[in-house]
Amino acid sequence: MIPKIDSEIGISVYTTSFEGCGGKIKSKDDDFLVSEVLSKNAIQNISADGDYAVYKLKKHGIDTTHSLANVFKKYSLRLKSLGLKDATAVTEQYVCSEKKLNSIAKISEDKYSLERIGFVKKPLSKKDMIGNQFKIKITDTTKDISKFNEFDKILNFYGYQRFGSKRPVTHLIGKALLQQDYTKAVNLLLSFTSEYDSPENTKLRKNLSDKSNYSKLLDEIPFQMDLERIVVNQMIQDDDPKKAIRALPLAIRRFYLQAYQSFLFNKTLSMAFIDGEDLFLPQQGDVCYDKNGIIGKFSNESGQRLSIPFVGYSYYKKTRFHYQISKILESEEVSPKDFFLKEMQEISSEGGFRNSSIKCDDIDITNDWIRFTLSRGSYATIVMREVMKPKDPITAGF
Repeated sequence: MIPKIDSEIGISVYTTSFEGCGGKIKSKDDDFLVSEVLSKNAIQNISADGDYAVYKLKKHGIDTTHSLANVFKKYSLRLKSLGLKDATAVTEQYVCSEKKLNSIAKISEDKYSLERIGFVKKPLSKKDMIGNQFKIKITDTTKDISKFNEFDKILNFYGYQRFGSKRPVTHLIGKALLQQDYTKAVNLLLSFTSEYDSPENTKLRKNLSDKSNYSKLLDEIPFQMDLERIVVNQMIQDDDPKKAIRALPLAIRRFYLQAYQSFLFNKTLSMAFIDGEDLFLPQQGDVCYDKNGIIGKFSNESGQRLSIPFVGYSYYKKTRFHYQISKILESEEVSPKDFFLKEMQEISSEGGFRNSSIKCDDIDITNDWIRFTLSRGSYATIVMREVMKPKDPITAGF
């Protein structure tokens, strides 16, 4: 049976036959370890000389965004990450200075540390990070996890983190922005409640559903709700939902729209699988990425991987998945051209393509630990979802 939260984010199928081992992940931070993998070329470009400092950021109990914000606040050092990492994990990732500045060799704080490992002549980009290595402990299992052997049959769904985890709302905000309903976007951001969230957060959000409470509640909004604080503060000043949304960082506004695109992608994968489409092997007429990550038409070459449209204003209709995508867009009452937002053009998205399945390498299962490497953009929680088949992903640590 598919958990309710899976359906809420567009996932309505399992693709492996394994019964599921149950259990829980992330019982402790150090039960979930993640480290980034840089391309060989990027590693070779890191040297003792260069204009931009490269650091290894190690952290736990804090996400990437907040850790880098803290670095800037305390040390006036602005750094850019190649990927985002959760708070509930022990993570290692690469970050790079954005300006030619005198760098700091080492920083150590309670929840994170930074160590300079060298310099590059031009800043590292997301393309330099080719994957992530995971080491994950599953506690309280009911089945032997070593029996799972279907790592090549997992669809490349966007994971729970993309949608807000305990409060799956980011895609709903994105749809409201797409429809230029800024009042709804503000209300969703501030007052959308979820059965998976804490009673304290739920109570605060219910009170925030009445904008007459904004002034008296502003100081009660906790540190981790920094986006809510920005919006409430702006609403107190202007009572203008559009201005309040614009007060959010551009990257966050884009993220909301991308979360809605991710929801549509998940729905497409689910529907196509149910309809019997082969999502693991490309065929004539398909769009594919080759072994070098270059997109093109199917040519029966080794290493090509099937890709599916990620809907935006430049949506490509000529694939075998247009039937499913058109049905989903119709039910959602949106169209590709809507992804060009005239009133907020800076968050418009042309869309693109995404691999249909997960490429999982270096797999090792020892006792209750599972290790594997995923390419950039794929979610370990989606792999673990197929291994564990959790009845309640949130209580299972997802």
